[in-house]
Amino acid sequence: MRTRLHAVTSSLRQETTSGILLLIAAAAALVWANSPWRDGYQGLSETVAGPTALHLDLSLSTWAADGLLAIFFFVVGVELKHEIVAGSLRRLREAAVPVLAAIGGMAVPAVIFTVVVLVAGDEAALPGWAIPTATDIAFALAILAVFGRGLPVPLRTFLLTLAVVDDLLAITVIAVFYTAAIDVVTLVLALLAVAAFGVLVRMAWAHWWLLLPVAAVAWWLTHESGVHATVAGVALGAMVPASRIHGEREPRTLRYEHLVRPVSTAIALPIFAFFAAGVSIEGDVFAVLGQPVAVAIVAGLILGKLVGVLGVTTIVTTVTPLRLPDGIGIRDLRPIALLTAIGFTVSLLISELSFADDGRTDAAKLAILVASGVSAVLAAAELRWDAAKARKRDMNEDGVPDRPWPLIGSKEAGDAH
Repeated sequence: MRTRLHAVTSSLRQETTSGILLLIAAAAALVWANSPWRDGYQGLSETVAGPTALHLDLSLSTWAADGLLAIFFFVVGVELKHEIVAGSLRRLREAAVPVLAAIGGMAVPAVIFTVVVLVAGDEAALPGWAIPTATDIAFALAILAVFGRGLPVPLRTFLLTLAVVDDLLAITVIAVFYTAAIDVVTLVLALLAVAAFGVLVRMAWAHWWLLLPVAAVAWWLTHESGVHATVAGVALGAMVPASRIHGEREPRTLRYEHLVRPVSTAIALPIFAFFAAGVSIEGDVFAVLGQPVAVAIVAGLILGKLVGVLGVTTIVTTVTPLRLPDGIGIRDLRPIALLTAIGFTVSLLISELSFADDGRTDAAKLAILVASGVSAVLAAAELRWDAAKARKRDMNEDGVPDRPWPLIGSKEAGDAH
C-alpha cells in the first residue's frame, strides 16, 4: 500500500501529469458548460459555502480562485525562494538574459493588447491589459518534457527561470493593479502572521499541524485586507528557508515543494481550471473570438510573447556582453517563446479580476484557451524540429565551446532533477 501511494505521489510531481490534469479539467468544464445541462455547471459554480461571520461565505468558483489557487502560489513562492538563494537566479550574470526575456515577454503583450483594444474603440477592455502577460509554468514545462527530448537540459533551466520571474511579476501586477481598496490595519496583521509563519518554519520542530493554522490565518487576513488572497501563498512560500538548517540533508524549500506539489497538481490546479475554464459560448464562436478583447489577448499571447522573448534576447545578446547560457542558441528560443504564450492558470485568474461584465470575461477566457492551445501545438512542432537539427559546438556564441550537457528525457537529466 505504501509503495502504491509513493508511486501515485511521485507521478503527481511530474510536469507531464500536471499538464494532463489541467487539460482534462478544462475540457470537462467546457463540455459541461456548453451542454444541455449547462445550468447545472452554473449552479455548481455559484453554490455558496463558508462561514458568514468571517466573510468567507463565497461561491465555489471564488473558493477555487482565492483559496485553492493559494496552494499553487505557495509552491511558486517556495520555488522562487529556492531559485533566488540556491538556484538559477543566484548568479545574476547567468540569470540576466532569461530575466530580461521575461520582462520583454510581459511588456510587449501588454502593449499589443492595449493598442488593439484602443484601435478597436473598446476602452472598457483596458483593465485586461495584464491578461496576456502571464505564463503557465505547469503546462510549459510539461510540453517541454514531452516534446523537448534530446535537447540540452539548460534549455529547461532557462524556461524555468523565465517562467518563475514571469510569475513573480504577475503576482506583483495582481497585488498592485487588481486590488480595489486596502484595509491597512488588516494588511499589517496579515504581514505579522506571515512573519510568525517565517519564524515557525525555521524551527527544528516545525510541524505541519502548527504551520497550517498560522498559514490559514495569514491567508484569511490577506483576503480581508483587500489584497488578492493568492498573494499570501507566495509570501508564505518565500518564508521557507532555502539553505540547510538544523543539520538537515536538504533545504526545506525542496522538502516543502516535494510535499505540497502533489496537492497543487491533483487538487488545487484542476479544480481551479474546472471552475475558470467553463465558458458558455452563446451563438457563433467566431463572433465571440472576434470581440476586441479576444483579438487583443490572442495577439498579445502568441505574437507578443514571441516578439518580446525572442526580440529582447536577440537585442541583449547582440549589443551587450551578456550571452545565453552554455548549450543554448537563439534558435532554441523560438519554441521557448511559444511555450511562454501558454497563459493558462494566471491568465484565467486575471481575466476574472479584470471585467465586471460576463461578455468580456467569457470572451477573454475563450481567447486564452485558444491562444494557449495554438501556442502549445506550435511549440511542440518547433521543439521536435529543433531536436532533430544538428547543433554547433558553440551554440551561445561566446567564443568558448559548449561543455556536454545531459539531454532532456535522459536518465542523467532525471538524476540531475
